[in-house]
Amino acid sequence: MSADAQTVDAFHRGAFFVVQPPHGHRSGMDAMILAAAVPSPFAGRLADLGAGAGAGGLAVAARCPGSRVVLIERDAAMASYARRTLELAANASLKDRASVLEADVSLVGRARVAAGMADGAFDFAIMNPPFNHAHDRPTPDALKRDAHLMPKGLLETWLRTAAAIVKPGGGIALIARPTSLEELLASLKGRFGGIEIMPVLPRATEPAIRIVMRAKHGSRRALSLLPPLVLHGPTGHGPAPHAEAVYNGLASLFGD
Repeated sequence: MSADAQTVDAFHRGAFFVVQPPHGHRSGMDAMILAAAVPSPFAGRLADLGAGAGAGGLAVAARCPGSRVVLIERDAAMASYARRTLELAANASLKDRASVLEADVSLVGRARVAAGMADGAFDFAIMNPPFNHAHDRPTPDALKRDAHLMPKGLLETWLRTAAAIVKPGGGIALIARPTSLEELLASLKGRFGGIEIMPVLPRATEPAIRIVMRAKHGSRRALSLLPPLVLHGPTGHGPAPHAEAVYNGLASLFGD
């Protein structure tokens, strides 16, 4: 696939647009649900870790007018899509509050700081980490494979970085498969507390396909398991009303 191949896709009913590769690693439902986990009044500096083309971070910027977003992406090709996204005329209202940082989230210590991820530099971080394990059937698309394949210890690594760059009392939100729950809780321990977990169900009678977790840096508040986000009604394929509002930036996921 040519590095110049792209599509320009509308999100939040045209509130912003994202330049993406036409195949492979493309943003969609997961990114919009994750962005909706950020409280609507949020007005600080947010890191979108592993941002891809920037859909999640820009969804926060579009819904939270006081926010400033840094799209952190290690892959040069995806970072290029993110830069093109910010240059779109249709995104002019967001451009001054968003930037791209080409850096590896797994960096530690001085290397991480030198790359632009300083200690306590952010008020909130969001992440949609790779979710396929090594034994899952790999995709032939290189960008999609890199974005979706979870190396051993990756969740621990990303959450370690989040704990370093998010200020005490700041927040984190992530979306993952339910099978990652045990590892996520272990990696959050001693770093983030006040954990809120929201399952994401295709329909009310079906098992969760995703979990969204939100937590506060340094909090000692107890864990909460919240009612699920149900994507569809009992019949048909259209989104349920609340899910549609979440997708389109009209409602926050946690009601704040």
